[in-house]
Amino acid sequence: MPRKRINIITLGCSKNLVDTERVLSMLMHAGYKAVHQEPVKKGDIIVINTCGFIGDAKEESINTILEYLQCKENGDIDRVYVMGCLSQRYRAELEHELPDVDGWYGKFSFTELVSDLSGCSNVTLTPERVITTPPHYTYLKIAEGCNRFCAFCAIPLITGRFKSRPESELIDEVRMLVDKGVKEFNVIAQDLSSYGLDIDGSMKLPELIDRIADVNGVEWIRLHYAYPAQFPIDIMDVMASRTNVCNYMDIALQHASDSILKKMRRHITQEETRRLIGEMRRRVPGLHLRTTLMTGFPGEGEQEFEELMQFVRDMRFERMGAFAYCEENDTYAARNYEDTIPQEIKQARLDRLMSLQEQISLELQQEKVGRTLRTIIDREEDDYYIGRTEWDSPEVDPEILIKKSVRLTPGEFYDVHIDEALPFELIGTIR
Repeated sequence: MPRKRINIITLGCSKNLVDTERVLSMLMHAGYKAVHQEPVKKGDIIVINTCGFIGDAKEESINTILEYLQCKENGDIDRVYVMGCLSQRYRAELEHELPDVDGWYGKFSFTELVSDLSGCSNVTLTPERVITTPPHYTYLKIAEGCNRFCAFCAIPLITGRFKSRPESELIDEVRMLVDKGVKEFNVIAQDLSSYGLDIDGSMKLPELIDRIADVNGVEWIRLHYAYPAQFPIDIMDVMASRTNVCNYMDIALQHASDSILKKMRRHITQEETRRLIGEMRRRVPGLHLRTTLMTGFPGEGEQEFEELMQFVRDMRFERMGAFAYCEENDTYAARNYEDTIPQEIKQARLDRLMSLQEQISLELQQEKVGRTLRTIIDREEDDYYIGRTEWDSPEVDPEILIKKSVRLTPGEFYDVHIDEALPFELIGTIR
């Protein structure tokens, strides 16, 4: 009798996606047909890789579980299994509330999940992955966990202490992925800045990125989720000297008011942050910074929020996201601060912040009009090809809409002339 198809549904961030890709590979080695987020077929086994980071993500995870449990009750699918951050953190409560789930697994229980599904007792963990993104780009997770313990963040409660992956293992993985056709590597971790500290007490991110850049076939390397305190500034020299390391850094700053940064336990001041950003931009002309900011943290009054607004006006971030504070169970903030700012005020501040950023983004985008930019093509749509520059990470950053004048191939690089700028898109042509 043929084995049932296993269909994995991934929620949350790119770090979760990497976990899914490893599980897909392990399932295929165990002899299963394993797919990613395909339309349901009768008899499917569903594995949901959940997110448990903030309230909206947890709600989405619960609703997804309920949706597939209803499919199971209707006889459309066979079984439902749940893994990932949500079940890592809330497994006992979830097992009680949702008894119809066939199995619960933590964030790192890959071998246990595959063993239970396959009936094999000798399942081993390997770095092999089945790429679920377009084949020319992927994510490279260089560490797990976090030691920062920011007041608002539940990530250390879910993932545990920071643990760097060995450099040799990562280089082998990059070579393996290049052999599969990957050209663009988006390097990710909860805290890139700490890479190597748990190995021998030294910051090894510059050394690691330099070695990855040496691998033949690696066209672009982009860095995500650095931490501003104890930032390994030498990484900027690697970025400046290596043509395949994109002039791009994703560094979450969260706030700019010293009083709020202290309450957040961020271990840095606004002045130190300003100096860091100035030095980063001095070492890498043309650097594009992406950051994430928060509104409505306990203690944020109008004065503290205006400090944040002025900081954004002064820094003129090329890329910025923001969200309103949401209290997370068992965090330092939840135990020590009252979440007294009304949601409508948090949202109003968030709207003002993003409106400011939209104007800044438009002005910075307009500076690209008339330039010719090296662009990778992601996909073809009805009226345009869709591409990105070195300054644009998949899913979160602006794209270039390229008018159809010649035939372009997804996954290939082209020189695109920029004709028009919108706040979060560029429009260009091949000339």
